[in-house]
Amino acid sequence: MSAESTPGPGIPGDTGITGSRRRAKGRRRKPRRRHKAVMVTAWTAAGIVALGGVGAGYMYFKLNGNLKSVDIDQALGTDRPKKADNGSENILVLGSDTRAGGNKKLGGGTDDGSARSDTAMIVHVYKGHKKASVVSIPRDTLIDRPACTDTKGDEHPAANGVMFNSAYSTGGAACAVKTVESITDLRMDHYLEVDFAGFQKLIDDLGGVEVTTTKSIDDPDSHLKLKAGTHRLDGEQALGLVRTRHGVGDGSDLGRIQLQQAFIKALVHQIKDVGVFTNPKKLLDLAETATKTVTTDSDLGSVNKLASFAGGLKSITPSQMHMVTMPVAYDPADPNRVLLQKKKADQIWKALENDEPIPASVTKGTATGEAKDVVSSR
Repeated sequence: MSAESTPGPGIPGDTGITGSRRRAKGRRRKPRRRHKAVMVTAWTAAGIVALGGVGAGYMYFKLNGNLKSVDIDQALGTDRPKKADNGSENILVLGSDTRAGGNKKLGGGTDDGSARSDTAMIVHVYKGHKKASVVSIPRDTLIDRPACTDTKGDEHPAANGVMFNSAYSTGGAACAVKTVESITDLRMDHYLEVDFAGFQKLIDDLGGVEVTTTKSIDDPDSHLKLKAGTHRLDGEQALGLVRTRHGVGDGSDLGRIQLQQAFIKALVHQIKDVGVFTNPKKLLDLAETATKTVTTDSDLGSVNKLASFAGGLKSITPSQMHMVTMPVAYDPADPNRVLLQKKKADQIWKALENDEPIPASVTKGTATGEAKDVVSSR
């Protein structure tokens, strides 16, 4: 998928951008395929708690050894927003688009040793862990990236008017978290990252995910061809769906985000339907895949901690997940980029800070991608 994934006419009117915002200049990036990854690991990992009751000591240590973690707290230090004291939590969920290893075949691009955050979501879990709000951050948003230190201790200078997804490619997870916190002034309590191959295998381990498309989709770039109707998508098809943008909506990354949000709700339905939390065999298969796939912050870097955290999320149903996209407008100077509508976005961050619902008004008059309701679950 192309890095310039938001073609379309500029939206007239106030974008909410202050005059101090500077825009990136230069050539457009060459089209590259990318992917989307979702927070399935949180729900599948919740059932790992059951391992303690079946005497699976070997499996426990095997799963524990699969996990990768990064010490974001040490990298970022104390110059961060304060932790919320109202019982809520914020989790930054990223999908990285590295072309290394098994991802090269699926990603279709060059393995140049770099990666970008192809998907970024802030998952706000409300006090009581019965409901959540999910805010997608468009990767093409032009932002001022703060100076940051990565988990290896290397320092990276600030940059103005760069794409949001460059934060991850510049300084990895720590710089991505630092950037999100600078935009939102919200503390990210946890970090989860999923990759190409892992996403596809998780869907296959689940037995596929059922969705309904209201329009036919035919996108050679994402290798997806679906007629309008109900489908049970396997891993390859699901990966194609959450990557596709051509022929759907206005052909932008914003439209793809709308498809992704619809798919997440279908995915949560599927996880609950197949009895992940009551079927030991399926649980173990998913746990093996999930722990190989996910990278977490160090606070979640063990099976026990990840399972305990995720176990608190399993009560959240699709109907209790409010999904929005960070308010943006197409950049009049470059329709392949979007600009943050700061006044509207600040209403979102304030609501989450106070553990309150996101006002419906914040997404009115923003760029949408025009792919709403193209995909639905039940």
